[in-house]
Amino acid sequence: MAYVHPSREEIKRILEQSATIAVVGLSDDPSKTSYMVSEAMQRKGYRIIPVNPNATVILGEKAYASLKDVPEPVDIVNVFRRPEHTPPIAKEAVEIGAKTLWLQLGILNEETGAIAAEGGLRVVMDRCIKVEDSILLPNGKS
Repeated sequence: MAYVHPSREEIKRILEQSATIAVVGLSDDPSKTSYMVSEAMQRKGYRIIPVNPNATVILGEKAYASLKDVPEPVDIVNVFRRPEHTPPIAKEAVEIGAKTLWLQLGILNEETGAIAAEGGLRVVMDRCIKVEDSILLPNGKS
């Protein structure tokens, strides 16, 4: 079954109802897209939890080696990894009880989407969370 993007209203609801974003593949390099996007989301009021086994602190937040190591509930798992690396991330997102799996712009994987959807998660793929937030919630979260 081919992936169908959620409606704009559904994406808006996801963003409005979310406070905590675990970012898988968040780089500690400020010139990287994952850093810039996460920093912008942090400035908008979202709690960013870095998931990067090669870092200890990113954006002033403790970094975790995997989603399973994150000690608090996660609303959105935002992924900055190549598509072929995303199925195990979807499995972990289901295991930790995340609400949404979000694959960044340019990342699309049908298997990953199916794993997350079958696990009860909402799925957004091939969309930039920062762009969607800026368009749908230009004045911040209500």
